Amino acid sequence: MNSRYQTIVHPLPPFYRSDSRVLILGSFPSIKTREMGFFYGHPQNRFWPILANLFEDEIPLTIEQRKDFLQRHQIAAWDTIYQCDIIGSSDSSIRNVIPTDLKPMIEQSSITRIFTNGGTSDKYFKQYHERLLGIKAIKLPSSSPANAKFSLEKLIEEWKIILDF
Repeated sequence: MNSRYQTIVHPLPPFYRSDSRVLILGSFPSIKTREMGFFYGHPQNRFWPILANLFEDEIPLTIEQRKDFLQRHQIAAWDTIYQCDIIGSSDSSIRNVIPTDLKPMIEQSSITRIFTNGGTSDKYFKQYHERLLGIKAIKLPSSSPANAKFSLEKLIEEWKIILDF
């Protein structure tokens, strides 16, 4: 095995409440997110600016503000991968995946729609979760700074579908 690979267990609990209606799934937390201790912690990730724009709200900066934002808008957040071997934050390096167990989250909330944030999340959702949950996800373009082909404006346009739910 490449010595740059690390086996990492997802360090964050799922974020949801019983009234959460929409679930946004990433693939696996980046180094910056793991350091910060909450979802989409990389300062260049466009997740928070996208959602703030869609909901005509302030961009939440602190973990408490982010939790409050998600609660107010009935959004749940987690990832499709619970454990994997990964080099840094590179989705393309992911291997030896153990999927998250999404079932308790779905059963203990009002989630009716699932969105995947990017291709890697969508791939693992289809592979491990779709048949088990009986729910199809809607794939959104990744909010990651690595997704350079999408401007913030284009991402906001593509992510608008969330408002339908």
